[in-house]
Amino acid sequence: MNSETREYKVTALRQGTVIDHLPPRMALKVLEVLGIEENRIVTVGVNLDSKKWGRKDIVKIEGKELTEQEIAKIALLGNHTTISIIRDYQVVGKLPVLLPSEIRGVVRCPNPSCITNADPVRTRFNVEKEEPLRVRCLYCERVVGKDELELL
Repeated sequence: MNSETREYKVTALRQGTVIDHLPPRMALKVLEVLGIEENRIVTVGVNLDSKKWGRKDIVKIEGKELTEQEIAKIALLGNHTTISIIRDYQVVGKLPVLLPSEIRGVVRCPNPSCITNADPVRTRFNVEKEEPLRVRCLYCERVVGKDELELL
């Protein structure tokens, strides 16, 4: 192997999810957002080479398929991410993670006067712009950028 070639060897998943093409330095944030249990087998690749994006992170989680809400959270962290569902060592589904036009129950509104911070009301945001990310609270109309987002 010459100095220009890098080879990565990772154990194949029997059952689970691969979250690929995450922006660099986002893998650990994904694990935090998903609340992965300590006893779950997880493989993390950080700042890996990517032909398409230059650099990327990857997360492999044994024995877990993501919910719609978990996928929505990941969409807020990386807009080129793909998710592969693995069963019996085979990819049975591969989908791009797309940012929905409306985000429900995933992001906290930073406006302390918003009804969602006072009453048990599920948050709702409309996506106004994907790059750079800007969302608007449906209740108080506050516009929030990616740097202000707090995931629930």
